[in-house]
Amino acid sequence: MRTPSPGSSSKRSNYSRTYDFPEELVDSGDYAVGGAMLPIFLNDLRPNHRQDLVEVTLELEDDSIVLCSVTPTATANPSGDEAATGFLGRSLSATSKLCRKFSWLRSTSSRASSEAEDPTISARDARKITAKLQRTRSSAQQALKGLRFIRKTTGASDADELWKKVESRFKSLAKDGLLSREDFGECIGMVDSKEFAVGIFDALARRRRQKMGRITKEELRDFWLQISDQSFDARLQIFFDMADSNADGRITRKEVQELIMLSASANKLSKLKEQAAEYASLIMEELDPENLGYIELWQLETLLLQRDTYMNYSRELSTASTVAWSQNVSPFRPKNVMRRVSFTVRCVLIENWQRTWIILLWVMAMGGLFAWKLNQYRNRAAFQVMGYCLAAAKGAAETLKLNMALILLPVCRNMLTWLRSTRARLFIPFDDNINFHKIIACAIAIGVLVHAGTHLACDFPRLVNSSQEKFDLISSDFNHKKPTYRDLLGGVEGVTGISMVILMAISFTLATHRFRKNVVRLSAPFNRLTGFNAFWYSHHLLGVVYILLLVHGTFVFLVHQWYEKTTWMYISVPFLLYVAERSLRTCRSEHYSVKILKVSVLPGAVLSLIMSKPNGFKYKSGQYIFLQCPAISSFEWHPFTITSAPGDDHLSVHIRTVGDWTQELKRVFTESNNSRSVIGRAKFNQLGHIDQRGLPRLLVDGPYGAPAQDYLNYDVLLLVGLGIGATPFISILRDLLNNTRTEEQTDSTTDISRSEDSLNSFTSSNSTLGTLGGKKKSQRTTSAHFYWVTREHGSFDWFKGVMNEVAEMDLKGQIEMHNYLTSVYEEGDARSTLLTMVQAIKHAKHGVDILSGTRVRTHFARPNWKEVFTKIASKHPNATVGVFYCGMPVLAKDLKKLSQELTHKTSTRFEFHKEYF
Repeated sequence: MRTPSPGSSSKRSNYSRTYDFPEELVDSGDYAVGGAMLPIFLNDLRPNHRQDLVEVTLELEDDSIVLCSVTPTATANPSGDEAATGFLGRSLSATSKLCRKFSWLRSTSSRASSEAEDPTISARDARKITAKLQRTRSSAQQALKGLRFIRKTTGASDADELWKKVESRFKSLAKDGLLSREDFGECIGMVDSKEFAVGIFDALARRRRQKMGRITKEELRDFWLQISDQSFDARLQIFFDMADSNADGRITRKEVQELIMLSASANKLSKLKEQAAEYASLIMEELDPENLGYIELWQLETLLLQRDTYMNYSRELSTASTVAWSQNVSPFRPKNVMRRVSFTVRCVLIENWQRTWIILLWVMAMGGLFAWKLNQYRNRAAFQVMGYCLAAAKGAAETLKLNMALILLPVCRNMLTWLRSTRARLFIPFDDNINFHKIIACAIAIGVLVHAGTHLACDFPRLVNSSQEKFDLISSDFNHKKPTYRDLLGGVEGVTGISMVILMAISFTLATHRFRKNVVRLSAPFNRLTGFNAFWYSHHLLGVVYILLLVHGTFVFLVHQWYEKTTWMYISVPFLLYVAERSLRTCRSEHYSVKILKVSVLPGAVLSLIMSKPNGFKYKSGQYIFLQCPAISSFEWHPFTITSAPGDDHLSVHIRTVGDWTQELKRVFTESNNSRSVIGRAKFNQLGHIDQRGLPRLLVDGPYGAPAQDYLNYDVLLLVGLGIGATPFISILRDLLNNTRTEEQTDSTTDISRSEDSLNSFTSSNSTLGTLGGKKKSQRTTSAHFYWVTREHGSFDWFKGVMNEVAEMDLKGQIEMHNYLTSVYEEGDARSTLLTMVQAIKHAKHGVDILSGTRVRTHFARPNWKEVFTKIASKHPNATVGVFYCGMPVLAKDLKKLSQELTHKTSTRFEFHKEYF
């Protein structure tokens, strides 16, 4: 064994070994290295003496083999010099033959000189042989698993099940027992990519050397068996045949272009279809360096084998080594069932302790009030008449008073925004304010059912039907006259109580998810009872409910002393806080009237508004504002996340126009007609709704706190946005970039100051540095990983400038941006394979993404979130990672679960925060 040289790579193993070629090995033709060339050489070597030996020196690097030298072995020769000379001559002959036969395996330096003297093999053939060897590599085996024409190809039972579905569709689509070429895609399950399916059909038809327009069921079965074949070679051949339209075994640039257009059409990427010629040239440049004008099957295979190489080169998420990951991950799974349960409970408590103590305190308060009121009325004379019915109704009423007061606090946004900046955020879950608001609403609904139901169905009937003897115990409370059931309902208490129940039922029903999100579809004119507007206006009916509640509490039955009428005591402070909140919002919105600087209509039905920043308007990244356009409605306020950074001299928001208000906003700002009588809903030319330039006025209220505003409390950020949910994180990225610029400028200023003051006294220099050090505040957040997942490729134009700016300015690698396009078929699907390669090659060579046009590469399909979390945990051990998510609730559960799992399995702590829109 030869010891590696000090300058050699650690991955390379240099060794020397003497080979003796046995006859059975020669006859078998089974070799690990050399392919068909090795038996030819061995046959040439057969006439030589059986004991002729050569010393072959190889270098192993990764999974490739490089032949360094072939020399005769220095063995003792007892038969004399002549025999030695003959042996040496034969060995040298064998050496030269082996070197010629394996010239492509020589080291780089010797290979160039050898080819100049005796070129026995071309560069194209060398690449072909190298490709065959590369195919045996483990990483290549992973690449060979792709290129699927159908998504589910696991076992024989699954294949049979899929064929039954295809057979069923054939029966419904076939006419006269024949399936047309145009219906082939729908029959095999490619409903959304029929053009691509037609390409498969034509390729399979060319194999039969027929031009087929319709096929029988037996021919469909044959086609199906070919496209569902598990062999990579079979699938690769079909893919090649799709491009090889003239079946000559070669693919030209034009044919590559047609296949790219076919793949782009299948994935609905019209932008790529327009640039298919450019990308076809890129493929040919990569695979056909000799400019022969065509590529063959083995070259296409080489491209697929090198997929991981290109993708890893252009992948921005750093891939940590297995060793580093294993050091940070400590797999923990208790074997004992009790320990496993206790571990799970402990994890849940650690994750939810803030919510837990708030809910426990609230439940205990309600339970205490109910028990206190129940015990109080058990000792009154009215209990003898109405029993526990009255006590239960009064206990429920007491909890209702508490909850009617508490439900106002979670919607006092200004108060919560202020509290977020205090230490109260450490033990109060402000991110769950709306959830707590909903929980209290459910408790109010239950309390109303208990209170009103008990009154109407239990104690009122018992009071009306009570004997005169029992009624005399409480007759003074009813002016010594037994009331009828109608009297009880027609009094002030009954009317106000029933009115509150009706108004609350309307408000609560229209606030439910199905009504608020327009899931319920009603016919006109009842369709106006669904949607955000119905929720918004109906919720203001609760203001009337509070007035009725005060009246109801003043005229309550069986209570006469003012201090016993406690309704006003419960709701006065929260109600005043809420009134002050709304008054502040009204005054501030008038003060924060903004000027529109720029309006842009972006792909994906998004409206971008850039506004002037009002004087004194300060906010944090991740916060949101409310907008009102009086030209549309004088009452409606809608929340939108701020996408500009706090250091910018303007405000910007990106609004997706999906509702009636946002669509109207887009219309009034983009309409070319400047006539004031047709702007929005202001058909009567209301004064003050139009500014001097003819644009509608826009009022701003805020800023308000959001989960993402606490991003500076974490070492590392993982920002995940779905579609328009990327908006709060764009502001964070801008802010991080501005902070980086500030730090660089400060460092530059400090360096200049140090150089200028180098001749000054030591004291002066120290005081200067001390002042600079006192003003500079270190930033905790050191890194950010941004994942933007969207279905529309046009969405990347929304923040194209920001992505380019981050990529150009972030020289320290502080921010990693990852775009994912889910409308493209998953990795490994034949419909996206070629696009994936074009994407990877373009980004690896030129650093430009083919979809967004930025330096941030767009990945296809959905991210592997477990891989994302594990790599971040590996890259940032012992760090606290803030996971911020904004999007649909469907993904929140998975991200939260991964955050909990990785927190307890690694030294990295993940804290999950979500924000829905």
